[in-house]
Amino acid sequence: MQSLASLIENWPVPTPAAAVVRADGTVAFAHGPAGHRFPLASVTKPLAAYAALVAYEEGAVELDEPAGPAGSTVRHLLAHTSGLAFDEHRVMAPPGERRLYSNAGFEVLGDHIAKATDILFADYLRQAVLEPLGMAATSLDGSPAKDGVSTVDDLARFAAELQAPRLLDPRTVAEATAVVHPGLKGVLPGYGHQNPNDWGLGFEIRDSKSPHWTGSSSSPRAFGHFGQSGTFLWVDPDAGLACVALTDRAFGPWAAEVWPPFTDAVLAEFAAGH
Repeated sequence: MQSLASLIENWPVPTPAAAVVRADGTVAFAHGPAGHRFPLASVTKPLAAYAALVAYEEGAVELDEPAGPAGSTVRHLLAHTSGLAFDEHRVMAPPGERRLYSNAGFEVLGDHIAKATDILFADYLRQAVLEPLGMAATSLDGSPAKDGVSTVDDLARFAAELQAPRLLDPRTVAEATAVVHPGLKGVLPGYGHQNPNDWGLGFEIRDSKSPHWTGSSSSPRAFGHFGQSGTFLWVDPDAGLACVALTDRAFGPWAAEVWPPFTDAVLAEFAAGH
């Protein structure tokens, strides 16, 4: 079997960087420039969601308070069920009826939290999540849906937090990484219609989606996000592992081809019980 390093070196990208993080927070594997800052695209969303969950635990917002279109709540915005369109503030469906992946929804969420806390959302994210985790090279330079910039080193810290939460009650993270509004159909960007198209609160849930950007051996409980800038972060609780990969080539057929076998190789080498 090819080594993980050789698999990454064969990716058709100028600059790849990746890390595998065990459930205890130790880095089991790292490759590439760990301190290089990459645009995250939609891998920004899990960071934004984590800040929203801190705001919830601090009492600044409630998950079921009104936010976004009429009838929508913070929970709907996080779970892509507010009914807002993909990239515009236009209502496409009643809240809770369809899984409409929405950048606009995360922008509304950021504005809602900024008003509730009286802190710009980028500053709130920094104070609530990035600084406590030591993610000094990470910033939000615009939309909470897609304008984060980070490094593999920093995202490895976040991957460790997701597996053993310190900033949030583990029960909150468990709720955020379980299916919210089960059974809803929807489009997974880059992968087409999925039935069901399951999500948690800011995290996509693997379940039985096919095709998918994780591996064929990934657990149905695996969760995470990928970005159109050629980036991904997944956590597989059954394997006791997380993986981060950042590149400087936009997502496309190349990623759909190389990411799943890479994930399967990570799981084969490091998963709990192997």
